Amino acid sequence: MMKKISLAFLFGFLLIGCKTEKNEPIANKQNLMNIKDFNPPIAKKIPHEMTIHGDVRNDPYYWMKLSDDQKLAEQPDDQTQDVLDYLNAENEYTQKMLGHTEKFQEKIFSEIVGRIKQTDMSVPYKSNGYYYLTRYEEGKEYPIYSRKKTSLENEEEILLDVNELARPYDYYNVAGRAVSEDNNILAYGEDTLSRRIYTIKFKNLNSNELLHDVIENTTGGVVWANDNETVFYSRKDEALRSYQIYKHKLGTDSSTDELVFEESDETFNAFVYKSKSKRYIIIGSYATVSNEYWILDADQPDGELKVFQKRERNLEYGIAHYEDHWYIRTNKDGAKNFKLMKTPVEATDKSNWTNVIDHRSDVLFEGMDIFKDYLVLSERQNGITQLRVKPWNGSDYMIDFPEDAYLTYTSVNPEFETEELRLNYTSLTTPNTTYDFNLSTKKFKQLKQQEVVGDFDPSNYSSERMMVEVRDGTKVPLSIVYKKGFDKNGSKPLLLYAYGSYGNSMDPYFSSVRLSLLDRGFTFAIAHVRGGEEMGRAWYEDGKLLKKKNTFTDFIDCGKHLVSNNYCAEDLLFAMGGSAGGLLIGAVINMEPSLWNGAIAAVPFVDVVTTMLDESIPLTTGEFDEWGNPKNEEYYKYIKSYSPYDNVEAKEYPSLLITTGYHDSQVQYWEPAKWIAKLRDTKTDDNPLIMHCNMETGHGGASGRFQRFKETALEYAFLLDLAGISE
Repeated sequence: MMKKISLAFLFGFLLIGCKTEKNEPIANKQNLMNIKDFNPPIAKKIPHEMTIHGDVRNDPYYWMKLSDDQKLAEQPDDQTQDVLDYLNAENEYTQKMLGHTEKFQEKIFSEIVGRIKQTDMSVPYKSNGYYYLTRYEEGKEYPIYSRKKTSLENEEEILLDVNELARPYDYYNVAGRAVSEDNNILAYGEDTLSRRIYTIKFKNLNSNELLHDVIENTTGGVVWANDNETVFYSRKDEALRSYQIYKHKLGTDSSTDELVFEESDETFNAFVYKSKSKRYIIIGSYATVSNEYWILDADQPDGELKVFQKRERNLEYGIAHYEDHWYIRTNKDGAKNFKLMKTPVEATDKSNWTNVIDHRSDVLFEGMDIFKDYLVLSERQNGITQLRVKPWNGSDYMIDFPEDAYLTYTSVNPEFETEELRLNYTSLTTPNTTYDFNLSTKKFKQLKQQEVVGDFDPSNYSSERMMVEVRDGTKVPLSIVYKKGFDKNGSKPLLLYAYGSYGNSMDPYFSSVRLSLLDRGFTFAIAHVRGGEEMGRAWYEDGKLLKKKNTFTDFIDCGKHLVSNNYCAEDLLFAMGGSAGGLLIGAVINMEPSLWNGAIAAVPFVDVVTTMLDESIPLTTGEFDEWGNPKNEEYYKYIKSYSPYDNVEAKEYPSLLITTGYHDSQVQYWEPAKWIAKLRDTKTDDNPLIMHCNMETGHGGASGRFQRFKETALEYAFLLDLAGISE
């Protein structure tokens, strides 16, 4: 239902010639949304009782749930029409409530887009004799993918001009681009509905013609065998779980494709990839706490799959091939933060695994990149990402970076025999920067830094990192950024953001979009709450299952800390989160509604009990180890105790903007739609409560380079309006 999405949607505050003291009335009150000016939609109620463990829940808005067949039918049935009418009514109400900000939204949108270099190009990377690059042309929404043979001075070959491909569609996305080993055929997946269900197509790069081969209902990518005519791909079931791996021969009908692997356990998801050495096709299957891999000689695509190590509950591992060994990242033997092991190519059972780097209680081992002469380890210590270089012959060393709080990660490194490591670096004040780092000389070569069009100067902004002691004595990292000159006098507004699920860490990264907000005087803060993995695997485990409420109380306590230490006014603290972070927002406004002036819940997972009881909904079964299975009474009671939809009460709530997408496959639209209906029917205040449902898109919002910022501008306008800002 939820995966990490990049949602650092922030906002700013600056009144020209007006300094607001703590608790002083906010300026420009006449511009604030007035709920009494318009009649909000009132959703009909149809009694619907659900009983489990002797507990009865009544959900009068259950009727809003539609099947995919209903949504995709050419002619809507009566129920579908009722849902469409309600969603459209909510959109119309939102437009009216924010109507007075229309020009401001246009200004914000232009401001955001104006900072983006329109004609731009990625840093090329070399693979199999070609340099591959992505570029954008001024005024166009979509990328152009191309390559140059041998040298960047040679003629450009256009692989895909996505602007042309997207022309007939309201939504269009390309994924899984993969070129055959002989460099002649490009495979790619296209999604025209935003449900993350892709159709794979093949293009002859010599003739620029599409082949007749078309494969539907896939995850979008293919893996080429070394014969240049066999590909492996994955398909989804009705719940959009990737569960089958097929083999396709070019020139044949996809209906005859061979099923080579099927995952029958509904808590597991299957995938396929190729080793960097290009010697193996690797089929994997994973659940929250378990992995299993099968390997196949890439030169023998019709050969037999061999299991690497059979799955065991609570045994997690990942594999990479190098010469005559496999290298394994694993939590074997209680290595909570993972360790590195290796095993001979012909003896892959765990009984043969031997330690390379032991488990460290204070360092989370996150991943590895293998080169001919070096191993590069991605690690996390004290919440900060680090890169460790381990020569196969010699002593290891850390790559040093200049700031205390930052995000670094290895980028595209397809070449095996090289001493150049491609990496990226960013912080709250430093735009994303791409380097080649020479693993032998230890020297950086800056290839590109994200260009911020206009008068941006990173020295105009400051960031802080602190540890906040929360109610149970745990110290939670908090990252903060603001424009220089910020006075901590308890008078300014602040947006607090967090995610806090799946072990996904929210790192301190740069956002040019955020500048529109910082320049207006807002402070932005990221609470690195439990449920992420910033402080190691235990940090994640302390924010899931029967400890999930730690995520919410961490966020609340970070908010209170910011207020009490004068980073913001008591009545100017705002909150935002998306997807599983939207669950966080729903929970904290139930638990501490008076703490927040306003909040944005983007594509929020808020009807946790009902969704986790419905195994037909995408991703549900694979997430029992994240939230718990409510068919177990203990988990049912605990989930129900924090589920935002189940805990709406007759009390005052902060102003709230909810966003969703009609075609969202991860958090279905009906969760936020039911939530807003119940809030409106139950809450006792007159604070604005609005929802924007994008009727053309899904979980990730609009496709295209710039259109997504239309929704960002709407979100900013909502929050800025609450702060009395109109310019």
